[in-house]
Amino acid sequence: MFQNKGLTASDLTVLSGAHTIGQGECQFFRTRIYNETNIETTFATSRKANCPVSGGDTNLAPLDTLTPTSFDNNYYKDLVASKGLFHSDQVLFNNGSQDSLVSTYSTNGAKFSSDFALAMIKLSKISPLTGTNGEIRKNCRLVN
Repeated sequence: MFQNKGLTASDLTVLSGAHTIGQGECQFFRTRIYNETNIETTFATSRKANCPVSGGDTNLAPLDTLTPTSFDNNYYKDLVASKGLFHSDQVLFNNGSQDSLVSTYSTNGAKFSSDFALAMIKLSKISPLTGTNGEIRKNCRLVN
């Protein structure tokens, strides 16, 4: 899908770095903290304190463990340390094709920032589907 729009795996890896800012709801990371094995134990335990096995779906946790309100490369440091909050984040550093790039970004914030800017420019050139072909959602999780 993304390839059809001219985006590469590297583009998606750097754009995922936007998760250096913000929070996630428990309902979207519960399976990861309770069932996955590629997660740092202390990190999983700390997230479980605010995300019970059932209930608490809207409880929030920061996407970036150290600097959740700063745009920096700590998101990638978290991935290298197996502290990605979402499954979709941690798969970027899980013995796959993007491991090298994640490692680079974890140690080189300037490279991350530069590549992120270029990928955002590339992303901005993709025209959204409108009319009967699609919609620009007011809430990304809901059809208008």
